[in-house]
Amino acid sequence: MVELPDNVRALFGGANFAHVATVLPNGGPHSVPVWIALEGDRLAFFTQPGSRKARNLEADPRVGISIVDHDEPYKMAQIRGRVVETVGGDEALAIMDRMSLRYTGKPFPHRQGVAVLIEPEKVFWMTLPFEHTPGA
Repeated sequence: MVELPDNVRALFGGANFAHVATVLPNGGPHSVPVWIALEGDRLAFFTQPGSRKARNLEADPRVGISIVDHDEPYKMAQIRGRVVETVGGDEALAIMDRMSLRYTGKPFPHRQGVAVLIEPEKVFWMTLPFEHTPGA
């Protein structure tokens, strides 16, 4: 596991959407947008058991994650890692509620699912030399 630099940790501390890429049974990529958060030194996202994402991760725990700063979209990070734990029940719901409060200001309305915990193995941070003009 690699330690996330402060600038990358800050991205995961905000309400920034990420994309999680998993491996399909045929070897192709499957990428979906997710809410994501830091849980200690691990990354966490929520999913439903039996979803395409969950089935992919059961077969192959490798993931690719990209995250972009909501306010400054030219600040971004890419992380490669692997699933090291999946938690359910009250522990998963507590993780999801913390994420939902950060993203929406309210607890998560769906009361079932699992939290997937990822240990980062490779981290890449980039800031592109562009200025973001919202609405332009």
